[in-house]
Amino acid sequence: MTVYLDHAATAPMHPRAVAAMVEQLTRTGNPSSLHGAGRTARRVVEESRESLGAALGARPSEVVLTAGGTEADNLALKGLAWARHAQDPRRRRLLVSAVEHHAVLDPAVWLAEHEGFEVVLLPVDRDGRLEVDALAEELAAHGDQAALISVMWANNEIGTVQPLDEVVALAGRHGVPVHADAVQAVGQLEVDFTASGLDAMTVSGHKVGGPVGVGALVARRGLDLTPVLHGGGQERAVRSGTVDVASARAFAVAVEEAVTHRAENAERLAGLRDSLVAGVRRGVPEAVLRGPEPGAAGAPSPGRLPANAHFTFPGCEGDSLLYLLDSHGIECSTGSACQAGVPQPSHVLVATGVDDHDARGALRFSLGSTSTAQEVDALVSVLPEVVERARAAGLAGVG
Repeated sequence: MTVYLDHAATAPMHPRAVAAMVEQLTRTGNPSSLHGAGRTARRVVEESRESLGAALGARPSEVVLTAGGTEADNLALKGLAWARHAQDPRRRRLLVSAVEHHAVLDPAVWLAEHEGFEVVLLPVDRDGRLEVDALAEELAAHGDQAALISVMWANNEIGTVQPLDEVVALAGRHGVPVHADAVQAVGQLEVDFTASGLDAMTVSGHKVGGPVGVGALVARRGLDLTPVLHGGGQERAVRSGTVDVASARAFAVAVEEAVTHRAENAERLAGLRDSLVAGVRRGVPEAVLRGPEPGAAGAPSPGRLPANAHFTFPGCEGDSLLYLLDSHGIECSTGSACQAGVPQPSHVLVATGVDDHDARGALRFSLGSTSTAQEVDALVSVLPEVVERARAAGLAGVG
């Protein structure tokens, strides 16, 4: 039996999304063409846009289709930074939380290195929650120089839900637009773009049961964005490229399914997560849960994604743990990234105060639509042996 505990990396496609995609793949038509096939394709795209808007609490015209979450984050960071600086050359400070996904951090760093912007990393507490007071101090001192704020809705590694309402309130006092990467939040938390007060929000298809290679930047009407891609200007004149009709339709169906059944799915996944956390703590008492402590059993914690459990295992290397679990048919992810083949500690864990050594012994278990209690039991049953073997291998390496 294969146990898949890496839904935060990519989720299985929902059967309805698969059916919708296959149906559209059998049809021909460029949605920018004016003939019958083109008009039919355009109708599918616009109906998908309407469905996405309804599910995400946005107007259809605010949904800009992209090739995924990374492109949407890049459009938000670069598009906002360039547009704001063009309006007011003083606005060169990019305020981003220290635990953002690299799809936000890397464009910000690129803008600093190539375009003369300045990146301000906003600190977080030990649970990975933004230090709101630090943001307030930054805005009080340099609010007239801020081009944008980017704070993710929920962290992809340790599951921390961020205080976006406080961020938006502070930003509004200084006229600074706020972007949030909501890739992990959709389908697990209530996500309403209009109610949030955000200026821009990133969503992705393959995290919620849709296909890889499609996503959207939800951008409020009137928000000035400088295009990153140039060409036909198909999407609100800020995103060029022929719209992928089949992916757009499947994306809309997947988001609709995820949002419609969010409450019951979140409750079920929180129950599984709590069983997983309790089982890991029983089997490996020295394991440290990273991120906010889960709430009561069976109830989603307001501070943590219901499907996320992230641990560090002292004395172990995350990649060793991952490969040993994989040999037992259990698939998860580490909390580190590789640069030129060399494992690096997770910037998220380091930002929360975890030292480099401990940060290398991280594993993320993320649940989803196919997760079962039997899968959790399978993990818990083999984990103590896996940790013992990984620790022994680490000691042998040191010796």
